[in-house]
Amino acid sequence: MKLHPMWDNYPQVATELEQVNGLIEQSVRMRNKEVEFVLKDMLDSGGKMVRPAYTLLFSTFGADHNPKRAQALAASIEVLHTATLIHDDIIDDASQRRGKVSLQSRYGKSAAVYAGDYLFTVSFRLSAQYANTVNQFEVNTRGMERILMGELDQMNLYYKQDMTIRQYLTQISGKTAQLFALACYTGALEGGQSEKESRNAYYIGSHIGMAFQLLDDILDYTQSAEDFGKPVLEDVRQGIYTAPLIFAMRKNRSKFEPLLSKQDQMTDEDIRTIKQWVLEFEGVKEARQIAQKYTEKALKRIKKLPDTPEKKVIEKLTLQLLQRNL
Repeated sequence: MKLHPMWDNYPQVATELEQVNGLIEQSVRMRNKEVEFVLKDMLDSGGKMVRPAYTLLFSTFGADHNPKRAQALAASIEVLHTATLIHDDIIDDASQRRGKVSLQSRYGKSAAVYAGDYLFTVSFRLSAQYANTVNQFEVNTRGMERILMGELDQMNLYYKQDMTIRQYLTQISGKTAQLFALACYTGALEGGQSEKESRNAYYIGSHIGMAFQLLDDILDYTQSAEDFGKPVLEDVRQGIYTAPLIFAMRKNRSKFEPLLSKQDQMTDEDIRTIKQWVLEFEGVKEARQIAQKYTEKALKRIKKLPDTPEKKVIEKLTLQLLQRNL
């Protein structure tokens, strides 16, 4: 599996991520070889592997750090992430993922559901085999539960025109931030850090995840599909309302309501109009301010980490992720 070019700047992390990729390759084995091939292709189709990288980096701060165990737990995180993406595509009826035909579009929803479920079992198997404490396995289980609850929260908010920023933030705290938090916390536990230190890692991951999702939602309104790597503003058509739209609707709800009421019957012209209004009513600007606050929270906590080369990498990587060109 080929690593994303961003890791060229982090050779030590890249070496370990290659080991993680090799472990994933060995762990994904299905009787249906065609679906197995597509799963592996998806795992190798441009994902940045940021979450497992955080697991590896945070594992280095403890006195009980074991590189092979850390790599296995990082692999578990990446497989779990991929499983959630497959289920996202099923729910969203997405035809593409990372520029390629999605698994559910190629083989149908039933095959995709089973493939996603299979990856959940691979994730559990990896974490159960290498977790150094029962507590760590329980953490992974609770983390998965919160991720799925975030998905259910999103389903309950489809086409909700009076959705609040608080509801949006609660939703992404489960759907996206929880996986980043789990990645960092798992790494801290693997290394044998104290509960206080591990909890700091958890909050760093959570803040990073919140900012990361906010930036993704901002990019939906500021980039083209070609630049973004996936169709833009499909979320709006599917009734998924994000921070830029929610903030803009605060300024002039009545203007948006007629178009949003069309739900999945919105035309491309309707979508372009909504995008224009979101920019006009400064929805993107306000969402960016919230993303910046979470970025600052993450960086403030990162400063509390031990002064090691890995801390510098965490800081640099976080800045790279959360200060993307918007």
